Amino acid sequence: MRVGVVTFPGSLDDRDAARAVRKVGAEAVSLWHGTHDLEGVDAIILPGGFSYGDYLRAGAIASLSPIMSEVIDAARRGTPVLGICNGFQMLTEAHLLPGGLIRNDHGSFICRDQRLRVENTSTAWTNRFASGAEITIPLKNGEGGYIASADTIDELEGEGLVAFRYLDVNPNGSMNDIAGITNVRGNVVGLMPHPEHAVEEGFGPDTADAMRNGTDGLLLFASALTSLLSRA
Repeated sequence: MRVGVVTFPGSLDDRDAARAVRKVGAEAVSLWHGTHDLEGVDAIILPGGFSYGDYLRAGAIASLSPIMSEVIDAARRGTPVLGICNGFQMLTEAHLLPGGLIRNDHGSFICRDQRLRVENTSTAWTNRFASGAEITIPLKNGEGGYIASADTIDELEGEGLVAFRYLDVNPNGSMNDIAGITNVRGNVVGLMPHPEHAVEEGFGPDTADAMRNGTDGLLLFASALTSLLSRA
C-alpha cells in the first residue's frame, strides 16, 4: 500500500510521517504541494509544521495549494486522509472538516506529552484502537484551540465525530476538550497532537516502563493499513 505525504513550504514533520508509514510496512510516497499529481497513492497525510509561515491563518494558504484540489477530490471519493496539527488546520480551511483552529487561549506555544482518549474507533485511522483507549503522544502547537458553532459542536458530539479528546489538561482551550475529529464517512481525520512522534521505542514519550518508550501513535498508521487492506 502506498501512502502519500505532502510537503508544503514550511512543513517540519513530513519525514517523521513518512517514517511512521514505513514502520507499519507501507510505502511512503513524497508528494509536492505545487503539483496536481497524487501519484496513485492509496492514502494521504498532511503533516505538521508551519506551512507558508502560518501567514494569514495557520493552514489557510496551504489549503489553496494546487495539490489540495486533488486531495479534496480524493477525500470525497473515500480515500483515507489524515491531517496532523498544521494538516488538521488545512483540513478545516479546505472544508473537509468543520470548525477551525485558533490561537491557544493562553497565547503561548506549547510542547508536551499529551494524554488523549480515543473516542471513535470506526475511522480509517483509529480502527486498531480499543474503544475508549487512553494514549500519550506529543503535542506542539501555537494555534491549536478547536472552535466551532454550537450547532456544529452538538453535531460532532451527537454523531460520534469526535475522534480524540484531551485528558488531564486542555492544553489550548479547545471546545469540549476536542483534540481531533472525523468526517461522517470516517475516512478524513484531523488531530492536533503528533502520532508520528510516538512510533518507535527510544524516541517517543516516557512510559512507566522506560523513558522515551511510548509508541501509542503507531496504531493510527497501522489502522490506515488495515483499512486499505480490507478494501483491496
